[in-house]
Formats: sequence, structure tokens, C-alpha cells
Amino acid sequence: MKKLIDILETENILDKEQFVYLLANFGLNELEYAAAKARKIATDIFGYDIYIRGLIEFTNYCKNDCYYCGIQKSNCKAQRYRLSKEQILECCGTGYKLGYRTFVLQGGEDPDYSDDKIVDLVSTIKNEFADCAITLSIGEKSRESYKKYFDAGADRYLLRHETANEEHYKRLHPKEQSLKNRKQCLINLKEIGYQVGCGFMVGSPYQSMECIAEDLIFIHSLQPHMVGIGPFIPHADTRYAKEPHGSFELTLFLISLIRIMQKKVLLPATTALATIDSWGREKGILVGANVLMPNLSPKPVRKKYSLYDGKACTNEEAAECKKCLEERLTFIGYHTVINRGDYI
Repeated sequence: MKKLIDILETENILDKEQFVYLLANFGLNELEYAAAKARKIATDIFGYDIYIRGLIEFTNYCKNDCYYCGIQKSNCKAQRYRLSKEQILECCGTGYKLGYRTFVLQGGEDPDYSDDKIVDLVSTIKNEFADCAITLSIGEKSRESYKKYFDAGADRYLLRHETANEEHYKRLHPKEQSLKNRKQCLINLKEIGYQVGCGFMVGSPYQSMECIAEDLIFIHSLQPHMVGIGPFIPHADTRYAKEPHGSFELTLFLISLIRIMQKKVLLPATTALATIDSWGREKGILVGANVLMPNLSPKPVRKKYSLYDGKACTNEEAAECKKCLEERLTFIGYHTVINRGDYI
């Protein structure tokens, strides 16, 4: 199996059957082998620098009903909120003083946030924090909308594809949503000029190793600038509340494989990792990740942005969170840097 891992370090790519075999049969030896290979690739390219992004979860209203998501529109127990423009700018100001040079504006697909509001928000942030990058993560939009945001100053866009398998996608979403459209959105974003991020949940309901193999092949074909993966964690108010969470070890293995495949990719160690394992983010970095996304949202709304249960780090102030992360990174031999952390 190590030979299959080695193939990923070349310009070649495994076929679906090879990926399935690797994913279904890896053990501790393969996990450690892939981690060492991925960690060396990451440190050769980025050194021991870890890029930090200030996450601002500005609305938990959503028009969609994704079956796994705690802020789905049909969840009447969700405590809804929207941050005002002034609150968002205050979050940016706090983050800027702490050394953040990328802000990630993430929210549900909230109809109240029209294109004009997003354009105004993006352009204002760009004017006030000119040396910062703006990442949007607000779902599926038209090509015209994406172009407006880009022209206003948005630099990056995160849109997890969630699964590259059509049947699996239908198990996770209502019929109003389509995998074809989601993939087209990613293509549109790349063509417009964004640094683009895709990704998927590891261990989501009905996911097979074949599905994950298709995800990896899709990532290779898309050639994104960022890839965000994390273990599936159920939410109590969804139809998948009683499903088990995704495998922590498989998630780490996949982070390593993605780093080996896409050497320069920006690869977060997600909050979901830290939710399952108290040292999850640090372990993610040690297997090839190079990005952290601490939360800059106001403390009173953090628990309301509940995509899954038990989300880590919802009670810390922004300064406390950053200090804690820096201490933990120092412990494993890494450090944060004050720059935008663009794709190389």
C-alpha cells in the first residue's frame, strides 16, 4: 500500500479501485508513513508557518434544508441571528489588532443578504483593511453574483462540494439541490479568478469508500487552491441525529493524502477535528495541514451557529483563543504568521 501512497507524490493519480483499496485497508503503518511524507511536503513549502483566518459567522439563516445541517431552514429549534454590518466590521477590527490578515465571512444561504449588501460589505472591509484578504463562504450563487463579489474585492471562496457521488448527494440533500449545480459553481468561481476551496465530510451518512475515492479524484481534477475536510458530527435536530461521527483516523489519513496529491494546497485543520479530539487541530497540522480558522464572531452568537453538536471553542474571547492556539502550536514546533497566506 505504501507504493500507492508514493504514486500520489508523482504527477500521477490513483484510479478509483486503487483509492478504495488504500482507504479500506490502511493501518497504523500506512497512517504514519503518509503523515511523515505529507508533513515533509508541507514544511518544505511553508516551513513551520501556520496561516490563520479570522472566521466571522455572520448569519445562521438559510434557505436550504441539507439533511445533516443544524441550521437547515426546517429546524425550528435553531435560534436565528444576523450580524449587522457594524458588528461584522467590529469583528474585523478586533481580528486585525490580533494579527489576522484574512477574514472568512461564512453564513447560511440567507436571502436577506442581497448581492448589493454583500458587495457593500466586501468593499467596505477592503477599504478599511486594504492589506487583508476576504474569503466568502455563503453557498451557491449565480455566476453574475460571484463576479460582483469578486469585483468588489473578494479574494477567495469556500464551497464544500460535500460529495462527488450523485446518489450520495441525493441522500444528503433535498431534490431542489443538485450536485451538478454545486460543481458548476466551483468551476465558475475558478474561471472568475477566485482562490477556490472545496471539500467534504468524512463519514457522512451513506458514505462509502467508493464515494471518498470519487471525492479525491474530483479534487485532483478541479485543482482547487484550498480543501476543507473534517469528520461528520451529527446534530441533534436533524434526521441524522443518531448517526455516528466520522472516523478521526480516516480524516487524518485523508488530510495526508490530499497534501501529497496537491502539494501547495491550503489545508485547514478544522474545528470539527478539535471537537472530536482535544488535540485534533494540532494532530491535523502534524499530518499535513497548514491553516487554522479561529472564530472572531461575537461570543453570544457562536453557539447559535450550530452546524453540528458540541462545537469546540465557542466560549473563548478572540484574544484568548489566539493566545491558546499559539501556545499549542509552539508546543508542536509551529507558529502563526501575520500575512494573508495566499495560495503559492
